[in-house]
Amino acid sequence: MPLLIMTQSLLNTEDFSEEIVTELDISHLTIEDDTPVDNFQSEVQQRLLVEPLYSSKALPSPFLAAANVGLFYKLKGDPIVPDVLLSLGVQRAEDLSQRRNRSYFVWEFGKIPEVCIEIVSNSEGDELALSQKSQQKGKEVCKKDIYAHVGVPYYVVFDPLRQIQGKSEMNGALLRVWTLTAGRYSELTPAKGINATGQTLWLETIELGLTLWQGAFEESLSRLWLRWCDEQGQVIPTGAERAEAERQRAEAEHQRANRLAERLRQLNIDPDEI
Repeated sequence: MPLLIMTQSLLNTEDFSEEIVTELDISHLTIEDDTPVDNFQSEVQQRLLVEPLYSSKALPSPFLAAANVGLFYKLKGDPIVPDVLLSLGVQRAEDLSQRRNRSYFVWEFGKIPEVCIEIVSNSEGDELALSQKSQQKGKEVCKKDIYAHVGVPYYVVFDPLRQIQGKSEMNGALLRVWTLTAGRYSELTPAKGINATGQTLWLETIELGLTLWQGAFEESLSRLWLRWCDEQGQVIPTGAERAEAERQRAEAEHQRANRLAERLRQLNIDPDEI
């Protein structure tokens, strides 16, 4: 069982005092509610941001990338559920039958995730400002403010279907990224945000970038996607993309060998005897 000193800078002092925690009772927390929350675009996009990090070994192990998993940062109240989270230097526990191993409990992992990404699927998600419905329900803070309070270093909002484009929200951009500075978020993206494919933004502390990419993923239709990239802007490939690239390389090598063999035969040289 991991030990963690809970400090005021990490968690709400109304819920924790500074003490060494050895085991926490989480039986009252709802960690899985089986509620369908996303459309097809968002669901596929989540996979595209998680799978390549593992199949391409884009980060040094261990690390944890997960989609639609509760981020519990306090014992009282609901978690926040990012569409995608990335946390370096940690890994999932082997025994997922234990409740404490099935969600991202900050006190179990001992740290906050480095990146939380929200993929906008409708106008009610509260990514950057509270929707009218949320205000009527009595909510007081949007997701951006919660992530800043929790201490997530990078907050990313991708609005592929242009659902939240007000001046207090994306203001015409498809992608905006913020970084935590002195407890507040400052924007890393340009004033106009990121709108064009090929534009990249480098996240220095995790040594990965983000870029907009147009292409086909899991279907023949080309769509706009958010993807991880390297410092040169090259996307981190999926396992299927790596396999296809290797197949094409092998096919090109085979064709080159066949052309060479044919030229040798034209010179009355048996390529099998070389």
